[in-house]
Amino acid sequence: MPINDPEIPDIVIRRLPIYAQTLTYLASEGVTTVSSSELGARIGVTAAQIRRDLSYFGEFGKQGKGYNVQFLLNQVRDILHLDHSWGVALIGVGLLGKAIVHYTGFKDKGFEIKALFDSDTRKLGAEEMGMTIHHFSKIPEIIPDLGLNVAIVAVPAHSAQHVVDLLINAGVKAILNYAPITVQVPADVRLRSLDPVAALQSMTYYLSPDPKARSKNGKHK
Repeated sequence: MPINDPEIPDIVIRRLPIYAQTLTYLASEGVTTVSSSELGARIGVTAAQIRRDLSYFGEFGKQGKGYNVQFLLNQVRDILHLDHSWGVALIGVGLLGKAIVHYTGFKDKGFEIKALFDSDTRKLGAEEMGMTIHHFSKIPEIIPDLGLNVAIVAVPAHSAQHVVDLLINAGVKAILNYAPITVQVPADVRLRSLDPVAALQSMTYYLSPDPKARSKNGKHK
């Protein structure tokens, strides 16, 4: 079955990087074989879910013998094209954007930021990590020239849709959006949104706003 088969649920694709991370850790521990139950326990899903997810891409283990850790890791990495080096455009070079530029974890995992864009005239022409910061208006020119089809958006909410539209028109097919707003993209563009504030808000539902209640709930018996 082709990797981009529409019959494969997106939630399955979203779990694959977690499998890769966990298998990488197991391999570093010297673990050579892992059962679906053991792998599921580490990830927080059932053994049946592990088997269903992997079945979309083939047969990777034997009944009663589990999975060869290194073989399965190699297969998952191949499915996700993680052995390929991906050039990335970063839109927005504020405090968050600068942190992203200086974060070495992207390059270590095959994602290299190769172009920077911002709308602040005070930043234009300046350099960050050896790269010149260009105006948003240069996106249609620079991104196709560099052959980039991955972008990270770290701009204020009011600019996000405009920036995303520019990226799509320039040929970008995968966008990681940090802007705290839902942006619209066509069906052939993959969008992932990360909003730390929304994530925190989804957790405070489970907490009491009363300091006394928090203290009482956290008291050890």
